[in-house]
Amino acid sequence: MFSAGAESLLHQAREIQDEELKKFCSRISKLLQAEDLGPDTLDSLQRLFLIISATKYNRRLEKTCVELLQATLGLATCPEQLQVLCAAILREMSPSDSLSLVWDHTQNSRQLNLVASVLLAQPGPITEMDGAVATDFFTVLSTGHRFTEDQWLNVQAFSMLRAWLLHSGPEGLGTLDTDDRSEQEGSTLSVISATSSSAGRLLPPRERLREVAFEYCQRLIEQSNRRALRKGDSDLQKACLVEAVLVLDVLCRQDPSFLYRSLSCLKALHGRVRGDPASVRVLLPLARFFLSHGEAAAVDSEAVYQHLFTRIPLEQFHSPMLAFEFIQFCRDNLHLFGGHLGTLRLSFPNLFKFLAWNSPPLTSEFVALLPALVDAGTALEMLHALLDLPCLTAVLDLQLRSLPAPSERPLWDTSLRAPSCLEAFRDPKFQGLFQYLLRPKASGATERLVPLYQLLQPMAGCARVAQCAEAVPTLLQAFFSAVTQVADGALINQLALLLLGRSDSLYPAPGYAARVHSVLSSQFLALCTLKPSLVVELARDLLEFLGSVNGLRSRASLVTSVVWAVGEYLSVAYDRRCTVEQINKFFEALEALLFEVTQCRPSAALPRCPPKVVTALMTTLTKLASRSQDLIPRASLLLSKMRTLTQSPATGSMHGEEGAEAICTRATELLTLLKMPSVAQFVLTPSTEVCSPRYHRDVNTALPLALRTVSRLVEREAGLLPG
Repeated sequence: MFSAGAESLLHQAREIQDEELKKFCSRISKLLQAEDLGPDTLDSLQRLFLIISATKYNRRLEKTCVELLQATLGLATCPEQLQVLCAAILREMSPSDSLSLVWDHTQNSRQLNLVASVLLAQPGPITEMDGAVATDFFTVLSTGHRFTEDQWLNVQAFSMLRAWLLHSGPEGLGTLDTDDRSEQEGSTLSVISATSSSAGRLLPPRERLREVAFEYCQRLIEQSNRRALRKGDSDLQKACLVEAVLVLDVLCRQDPSFLYRSLSCLKALHGRVRGDPASVRVLLPLARFFLSHGEAAAVDSEAVYQHLFTRIPLEQFHSPMLAFEFIQFCRDNLHLFGGHLGTLRLSFPNLFKFLAWNSPPLTSEFVALLPALVDAGTALEMLHALLDLPCLTAVLDLQLRSLPAPSERPLWDTSLRAPSCLEAFRDPKFQGLFQYLLRPKASGATERLVPLYQLLQPMAGCARVAQCAEAVPTLLQAFFSAVTQVADGALINQLALLLLGRSDSLYPAPGYAARVHSVLSSQFLALCTLKPSLVVELARDLLEFLGSVNGLRSRASLVTSVVWAVGEYLSVAYDRRCTVEQINKFFEALEALLFEVTQCRPSAALPRCPPKVVTALMTTLTKLASRSQDLIPRASLLLSKMRTLTQSPATGSMHGEEGAEAICTRATELLTLLKMPSVAQFVLTPSTEVCSPRYHRDVNTALPLALRTVSRLVEREAGLLPG
């Protein structure tokens, strides 16, 4: 804090008696009346400032001395250093009836600043938020026109109090020496509270700091009951309540004796704020307190969490600050939920309201939270909810529009007019679908929302809907990363079917379907890799999915993944239940599909099929033929037609020059393989042992030789092709 020399000077200044001070003031008065204000005057004023600033109470100065100090401050010819000292001494005396400074005759801006610093240093009466005169010690919620330096330090110390308690307590990470801790704790105490019980003064510094902090927080909770006269003061009350509850939580974790002293006021506080929408932010630290101490405090924590997860997201989803704090609360306290984790998981539809309305800032927070929310029992419903997130954003927008006109700025996009959507939102015929989308908890059932997509299509251009649609692919990837950790075989099958079914049932936000299809295609392959037998078990559904040429063109990436998965995993090597009949059925379906997509002319209603889909179809057909050699003639004929077809001008214009060349090259390679059925089966359907990475590195195995042989054959065949 201070050096030994400085401490000695302060001690001497505090010990000066009133009689000695009176004599010293008389000496200074004579010096100030002299024509030459020399070094003696400067030295005496420095000593006087030290004397009156070294004590907490005001020192009384001689009236003549005060008048001369004011006169010296107003002299235009007075040295600047002397004027600064005079102003500092007069500020230490504020408030005082003997001060009579005027500012309208000041000569320059420097003098004006010094005079103003003295005039503004006179604090008025301290009052409570409701205007009543304060009868207890000063806190951050005390009001007044001017504050002393000690009162400003009080405010600053409260802002650091929780961090200091964590640092200095048994759970803290600080490694300060005991003497240093005691000194700093003592200084914190001196500005936090000017009054404390005599018993508290006998405690060691750390325990005394906790005791004073407890009294301070109790005083803040009492002050928060008062009705603030200004909105700014009301907001300050709520912010201080949040901090006070957090400080009490720290105190109770460090010293359980505070728990039983805190419970009555915190239970009363919870009962008071739970019905007040304006105080909703206070519920989060209260819930954390009961989460930490609920068992010891005999509090019905389940009721607290039911209210927290049911009412708040439903009513306050549009508050960005609350949304962030709420999700942070969930993330930071996962280790404390224990038996209440099920309540959190079942509440994901309500949590998604925060996400739908505030998706850009909350996306990363939800990516971190999703692994804790994902559960095998609600995984399918959660995936539906993620895919419907942009639709939920549109419905929340309509919900706000349907409320009585607010006094503040509307929370929705006022540039977007959607009267037909509002009418549909109020139509009883569609209330069931809207209520399902706005449900507060997981229902265990799913609804087809296609009618809503059509009704809410005018909302698809809303900026908030577009932002939400951009966040969904990232959230889907996080979901699948988490769900694959808990999914069994049956759930994997259900997830795969859901991907196929929802691929053509998405809210029509601009660009949304293409981004989602990209994720769904990669995740379908991941599910097949996780469970290769999925292709055999879902054969009928996959055949149905591949049966529509329109679906293929609009879902090219997903169709390509499904086609590749059929060619890779429809084999006895992965599932002994695979039969020749199944292989033949898939061959016929894919053959018909390839014929349709290559024969149909592209148009505005029917866009062209990407070359990647065509090459995937040809490769899968060749793989299936290598496993059922009766199909080889049909496959060879089909590949020959494809090679010939790509050389026609019509195909070149349909697929582009590069696309046609890629199709022709792939057809030639596959034809060459089919001329040697045993090699084709070896290359296109390798055994599990051949797929092991060591076979690609071990020169003593046959695979490198086989690959070199096939490469030479393909190159030779390509060289025989015309032009």
